[in-house]
Amino acid sequence: MSTNILRTDGSWWVVRGEHAVRVDTEAVTTAELIADRDAVRAAALSGEPGTPVSGLTALSPVTTPCRVVAQMVNYRSHARDSGFTGDIPPAFFRKASGSVSGPGEAVVRPSHVRFLDYEIELGLVMGASLPVGTVVEERDLPSCVAGLVVTNDVSAREVQLTKTQFYESKSYPTFTPTGPYLALLEPEDFAHLLDLRLKLSVNGELRQDRTLADMIVRPAQALTLLARFQTLDPGDLLLTGTPGGTALKAPPKPVEKIGALLPPAVKWKAFFKSQAKNPHYLRHGDVVTASIATPDGRIDLGEQRTPVADAH
Repeated sequence: MSTNILRTDGSWWVVRGEHAVRVDTEAVTTAELIADRDAVRAAALSGEPGTPVSGLTALSPVTTPCRVVAQMVNYRSHARDSGFTGDIPPAFFRKASGSVSGPGEAVVRPSHVRFLDYEIELGLVMGASLPVGTVVEERDLPSCVAGLVVTNDVSAREVQLTKTQFYESKSYPTFTPTGPYLALLEPEDFAHLLDLRLKLSVNGELRQDRTLADMIVRPAQALTLLARFQTLDPGDLLLTGTPGGTALKAPPKPVEKIGALLPPAVKWKAFFKSQAKNPHYLRHGDVVTASIATPDGRIDLGEQRTPVADAH
């Protein structure tokens, strides 16, 4: 069974139901905690009654600075929403680790952003170095990946689309809510990854709901492709794509064909005029709820609940 770790200011905790036991460790970073599994096991086996989880303020269980890498269009349902047909080449992009925020921290919309979108994603937290050239088979995952987290790849769509700029559009502070838990996996847990279900709601309305079976490029293959050019180290984070249901969707094919004939400035003006009528983009006061778990609860990454606030 996986072990859920919660991080607060200055402490790490093993979560057991509604209570948590402090881990006796000097670890400051996620990488250091992963290396101190004996301390984690001792806390998990402790007979202490623990502290109520409800009384703890969770921070991101992934400490920064670290590498934050993400996969593009990696669920079939998202590919359909985005207007892709045929084979989709695997692609990655980087996010600034300064975008990582806690599971209850507000997502802050910059003043120049009108079209703020959500993307629930399963985050893989590395447990070992992955040098360039490494080939990862399914059986190798337990030796590479330490655990899993809930993440939300928040996106400023007008920046992303008009500038073709993923790094900026997804790297503003608070644009990667992470946690609440880091689920440290045992080798046998990896056989249950495809059962994980991703759910995201806005103000109680379910927007995204898919299992990992909808994935196009699964974790072992993704790490192999990434390792062709990118080294990863313990504590680094890979976001593995989002399922369908985001606010942004491709326009109908006839509209897309007409748009292709227009000058870019005219095309984007028309596109965002239509998007302004879309009620699914995030606004001040919205609350985004995201969770990832298997149906049997064997792996449960907890629930993050992030309000949306406009920048002052």
